[in-house]
Amino acid sequence: MRTSRKGSVEMPAFMRQLAKETEKRVSSFFKGGRGGAGGEGEQSGDGEGEEVIPSPYLDHPVLDKLTEEGCSRWGLTYALGSMQGWRANMEDFHNCVPQLGGELAGWSFFAVFDGHAGSSVAQYCSQHLLGQILSTGGMGPEDDPGRVRGGIIEGFLQTDKHLHTVARREGWEKGGTTAVATLISPCYIYFANCGDSRALLCRSGQVCFSTEDHKPYSPLERERIESAGGSVSLQRINGSLAVSRALGDFGYKGAENRLANQQMVSPEPEVYVVERSPADEFLVLACDGVWDMISNEELCAFIHSRLRVCTDLRDVCAQVIDLCLYKGSLDNISIILLCFPGAPQLSAEALHQEAELEDLLESKVAEIYEELSATGEEPDLLSVLTVLASTVLPGLPPGGGIQSKRNCIISAYYQKRETYRPTPPNGLGGS
Repeated sequence: MRTSRKGSVEMPAFMRQLAKETEKRVSSFFKGGRGGAGGEGEQSGDGEGEEVIPSPYLDHPVLDKLTEEGCSRWGLTYALGSMQGWRANMEDFHNCVPQLGGELAGWSFFAVFDGHAGSSVAQYCSQHLLGQILSTGGMGPEDDPGRVRGGIIEGFLQTDKHLHTVARREGWEKGGTTAVATLISPCYIYFANCGDSRALLCRSGQVCFSTEDHKPYSPLERERIESAGGSVSLQRINGSLAVSRALGDFGYKGAENRLANQQMVSPEPEVYVVERSPADEFLVLACDGVWDMISNEELCAFIHSRLRVCTDLRDVCAQVIDLCLYKGSLDNISIILLCFPGAPQLSAEALHQEAELEDLLESKVAEIYEELSATGEEPDLLSVLTVLASTVLPGLPPGGGIQSKRNCIISAYYQKRETYRPTPPNGLGGS
């Protein structure tokens, strides 16, 4: 289901095409240009005579979205949304298992893998990490948090060990991936984070828990990096890699006489255990293409508000992706949204407020269009957006702002442009 009364109307094909043609300029408006640092492990050089490195970014973003949805017998529903965006390649992978088998039928596993320097490592881990975790025997009907935590850590370390053999054979030594995962049992939620992807739990409408990113400049991470013979400059390991924990990245794991978790880049995740509560609403796993653009509190508020006007979790994920794109994300963007039985439900009042907001946006776009047309030139979308951005607009989604309603705004602009017929001065020009 779409988000509101007006959202259920599809844009005509010609309008979608027009909107696509202006996507780049509209993106520039919302994010104020395409500057910014490159992704993990990327370097650039402008010196004369240096090798020309292909740009990691495209001239136009790839906006097609991969979506997935499902549920478990015990009441969990989930959706995945993933988009390549401005990146030259798609390097994100995921794994969604809403219901494990056998004696773990009441358990679920979900993970997001954000690859860098290629997608092979992320793809491998998406296919093998869960199996390695389960093979440790830490999970069972007794649901012992200590054993489960140990099993998750060992599963990550074994995955990295097996991956090293494959990487040497396949030539993946330069590639790596961050990983954020959750294992949900009948009593607990286990979070595992290795890198700068992140997990967030919303309980009673507020952020209850979130994982901590692993960055080279964090004091404990820096200490390990330097002890292993590395350095931290430009907030990166040896001026290159922007994360301090990852699977793969074996060029940073060669220090002799040091354990895997003592290398410059550690494959050991931090594992957190949170007891489940009837007040649990939803859980988010996402790559840094999301978290670089929106805070924990903003995302929690935005998703909470969207669940009250939208029953399609895939659409909610798509709205988060679009929001991050228009806030300036140049990265691949992936998000998994898990909803517990206590998640916000569709609200007639919220739907009414959403419809009123879209009515207001349509009228404001039409008003601005006509005012700008009075100068004698047809206003372009960017001009309308610029004026609209400085207008007070009550009722915008919390945590989302004007960027979260850009589809409605673009649709309203093209509809107005199609139907607008200026009134000839002094009654001239008509028959």
